[in-house]
Amino acid sequence: MEMKRYLFLWTMLQIIGCAAIWADETITFTASAPEAVVVGDHFRLSFTVNTQQVRDFKAPTIKGFEVLMGPQSSRQSSMEMINGKTRQSSSITFTYTLLAEKEGEFSIPGATIVADGKPMVSNAVRIRVLPADKNSGGAGQGSRSRGGAASSGTISNNDLIITSTVSKSNVYEQEAFLLTYKIYTAVDLRGFDNIKLPDFNGFHSQEVEQPTDRRWKLEHYKGRNYQTTIYRQFILFPQQSGDLTIEGARFDASIAQASQVTDPFEALFNGGGVVEVKKSIFTPKINMHVSALPSGKPEGYCGGVGEFNISSSINATEMKTNDAVTLKLVISGTGNLKLVSAPEVNFPETFEVYDPKDESRFKLTSDGLTGNKVIEYLAIPRSAGTFKIPPVKFSYFDIKSKSYKTLTTEEYTLQVAKGEGNATQSIANFTNKENLKVLNEDIRFIRQNELKLTPRGHYFFGTTTYWLWYVLPSLAFVVFVLLYRKQIAANANVVKMRTKKANKVAVKRMKLAGKLLAENKKEAFYDEVLKALWGYVSDKLSIPVSQLSKDNIEEALRSHSVAENLIKEFIDTLNECEFARFAPGDPNQAMDKVYKASLGVIGEMENQVKHGMK
Repeated sequence: MEMKRYLFLWTMLQIIGCAAIWADETITFTASAPEAVVVGDHFRLSFTVNTQQVRDFKAPTIKGFEVLMGPQSSRQSSMEMINGKTRQSSSITFTYTLLAEKEGEFSIPGATIVADGKPMVSNAVRIRVLPADKNSGGAGQGSRSRGGAASSGTISNNDLIITSTVSKSNVYEQEAFLLTYKIYTAVDLRGFDNIKLPDFNGFHSQEVEQPTDRRWKLEHYKGRNYQTTIYRQFILFPQQSGDLTIEGARFDASIAQASQVTDPFEALFNGGGVVEVKKSIFTPKINMHVSALPSGKPEGYCGGVGEFNISSSINATEMKTNDAVTLKLVISGTGNLKLVSAPEVNFPETFEVYDPKDESRFKLTSDGLTGNKVIEYLAIPRSAGTFKIPPVKFSYFDIKSKSYKTLTTEEYTLQVAKGEGNATQSIANFTNKENLKVLNEDIRFIRQNELKLTPRGHYFFGTTTYWLWYVLPSLAFVVFVLLYRKQIAANANVVKMRTKKANKVAVKRMKLAGKLLAENKKEAFYDEVLKALWGYVSDKLSIPVSQLSKDNIEEALRSHSVAENLIKEFIDTLNECEFARFAPGDPNQAMDKVYKASLGVIGEMENQVKHGMK
């Protein structure tokens, strides 16, 4: 009897547990298919519902495709336990195999089903059907993997293309535009050994951060189908008017290519018949026409180009003398927000005014910087009375209307009462938390009863103390010059000092990079390593930053008798650091590899460069 009771309780607990599991899971019914296929391709259209208690599945009418097979149903079930809690999942998938018959964009409506007694409708899917390659004879190619087109022979210029395009080629000064480098590949692209981007002379540039999991998609380009992805993007702000040029970029690609291997042992032990092929791709120059801003800039123009708004606020309108008043302006919108200067605020003459402090919060978009700039102005009234802060004028060049616009904030009336006692108010709650400044300490009282008089007829001139004041400083100066003349001469040679401290500065930067590595701050880590590498050769070889290039570095290192293998190792380390931040795979492993390689190459370079300078 007791056994039956325990069995009954255990059964009920299982039923309750399963009911809880099922109750937590929301029933979904979704359709999935490729975004793009090629004419002649076979592909799958799937409808998945996350329960097996289903009936009355009805597929939609499928137009534009031939149904080769389906629907085929498959069931999946799984159970897992996490932290003592059991989770059970099950689903059923209905799959169709379709054939793309003609190019165009097609929509497949949602299917219907009854799941757990409730009727449901799936989402619709849109599929782009691309034309077949011109040289393929109409055969579908969308199902091949990235890089399957060129399996033997040389890599042609049409197998791998990198384009550089701008969102607009006619702009105004300071008007933002987007520069995009995009990859089109029909080969197995493994990465880039070296990338040389233009210097962007005449432009202020900011790079758009790309997602770490780069997304590839199928696209028809110049009569051929490629796997494509956006590789790098920059927001550029022209700093001068006229016809400007964005120089071409160079990409040294590494491509895996299948080779014809007749010996099976050679194929087994030498990479399975895959060889690495190098190819350099060059992008053409881009000509930009930059128009000057119209004449007649209005009062209050702060250099803004884009679309902006401005608002203001004040911390108090009633106060006492020597109390701090803070006026806050918020400039928001899209454009060259980072380069906009602070508008002028006309405080009353009896106010003591401090330099404004600003803080910017923005993100990069294709139209420039979007966000806001907060500017705080601090002033202190020194006399009582009624004062007015006139409206602040903020003018900018509006891109849409191609004209100047002036925005005005509200006017503020301040009632200032006389403060009690000596004013010793401190400046608080200011943006940058600068050192406290105590007022009314700029006037000192005359000291009394502290004079020391000497007897009449007693003179300091000619005494032993008088002559010691002359002799001792002179002797000290001579000793100082004798002891430190070598250090003074070395300090006078700025180039020599930079060369001497190059390794010390590089090691300091690598220590900071090590901390960033431990904190897993990827972008900051790679920036610091690149600063260490480029900065070291700039200081050690006395190469100005404006003339730094990999070709100049190689030539300078050879002139200092640095071994060719070390020069190659240094350049390879630079390339690996530049490429690793965008490369797929484990980012921690890549960062650790770059860190160790950079430390090693800087240490070895220091030894050889020192030897070559002797």
